[in-house]
Amino acid sequence: MHARNRIAAAAVAVVGALALTACGTGSTVVDKPKENAAAKADSGKDAEKEKDATPEVAKVGDTLTLKGMEDGSRLDVTVVKVADPAKSADEFFEPDSGKRFVGVQFKILNTGKAVYNDSPSNGAQVADSEGQQFDSTFAEITAGPSMSSSLKLKPGATGLGWIVFEVPKASKTDTVQFTMDSGFADQTGEWKLR
Repeated sequence: MHARNRIAAAAVAVVGALALTACGTGSTVVDKPKENAAAKADSGKDAEKEKDATPEVAKVGDTLTLKGMEDGSRLDVTVVKVADPAKSADEFFEPDSGKRFVGVQFKILNTGKAVYNDSPSNGAQVADSEGQQFDSTFAEITAGPSMSSSLKLKPGATGLGWIVFEVPKASKTDTVQFTMDSGFADQTGEWKLR
């Protein structure tokens, strides 16, 4: 019996060490948008003007390139629109008292060589101006169709849909984040909402 406890304790220690290693190494936040194709085409601008034209951080409408954990796993992710507050599409399903729905429409393009197969809402969060973070919730909103909960995209394919968050009415949403592989990939994309 005593030997079993030592083996169990050793197994827990190994699993804990692996979890810390997997979650704690190389995590980065990507917030520099891809260069706009129109800006590339206009070669008449000098270098300083082009630098000023590129936003320092991504905002609504910008695309970020993110890598997943698997070799060849890469997405171009765009925050297309924000609905704040968002109205429930179901009269029987409303936000809890003192809260509101916020919807973010994402466009996901598989630019990698591997099939993308995930639930995008698992890797999405919004944060308010105080730094409080809120995970996604299952809700349908009137702004449009939800993102699929089991999105499968072959290389070159695109997915589009709304991810909904439930936040306090007084919170001022500031950023939205998206991470591949249900939130476990090393790169997290971040867009300013204001």
